[in-house]
Amino acid sequence: MIPFDPATIDIDALLKRLHLANARRCWPQLTEQAATEQWSPRDFLAILLAEEIAHRQGTRLRTAVREAHFPFLKTIEDFDFSLQSALRPTLLGTYLGHDFVTEGRNLILMGKTGRGKTHLSIAIAYRAIQNGFTALFTTAAALIEDLSAASRSGRLRDTLAHYLHPHVLVVDEVGYLAYGPDAANVLFHVVNDRHLKKRPLVFTTNKSPLAEWGAVLHDADLAEAIVDRTLERGRLLVLDGPSYRTRHLPALDLPDSNIDHATKPDRISGKNRTDFPEPTACSASRS
Repeated sequence: MIPFDPATIDIDALLKRLHLANARRCWPQLTEQAATEQWSPRDFLAILLAEEIAHRQGTRLRTAVREAHFPFLKTIEDFDFSLQSALRPTLLGTYLGHDFVTEGRNLILMGKTGRGKTHLSIAIAYRAIQNGFTALFTTAAALIEDLSAASRSGRLRDTLAHYLHPHVLVVDEVGYLAYGPDAANVLFHVVNDRHLKKRPLVFTTNKSPLAEWGAVLHDADLAEAIVDRTLERGRLLVLDGPSYRTRHLPALDLPDSNIDHATKPDRISGKNRTDFPEPTACSASRS
């Protein structure tokens, strides 16, 4: 070991050279606190490194959320499961851990407007980001329009890569708007390629049963293939109950004709809240 005189070492310059930006900000304060509280050298080093890791995790999380293009940020804890009919929160367990991504699982969230499908899809994608993965949110209309334009200009393969790269892809609002005649074709490219790469997909839709996708996508056979590939390693969950947006209004006595209960898909609900740790920032002081 080469002998050094600690008094001559420029700690700030070394941390800068090592690209430890947060450690550069924290170490003078932590040094004073270590002296006051008589930390051991090991404790000081452990806390300094822990602060650096926490800062990097926070930076990565913020960057990943920004690149996901969520229209808003919601978490599982924000979701009001009490509005759902069946109490089966465990159905979501496999979509909140690492296995959701590593095993390439998919999910279709079906329900009328206002039932929380978009909220839940964002919460699942956000949890994947917290678990160290990447995500991208898009509407079905935006994805189809983007890929259709790329196909017409001969850029389909390059544009397709944008939707294949993220670990988790959320495609919101399938069936809400009218699509062009090649809708099923371009959407199939996304679903099939992600299926082969075992990259998770989360769809939200108000179309029930799923056979109706054939009409909105203008190709029943390709629509069936899309659903088939999605559900091979996936699950269909129906969200029922009152609309989040109009739940403060008196209930309307109307038949629930939008959901085909004969298909008997899984339903989700529950009140238990899961642990949802957030990375810590550099502390101003430490007790």
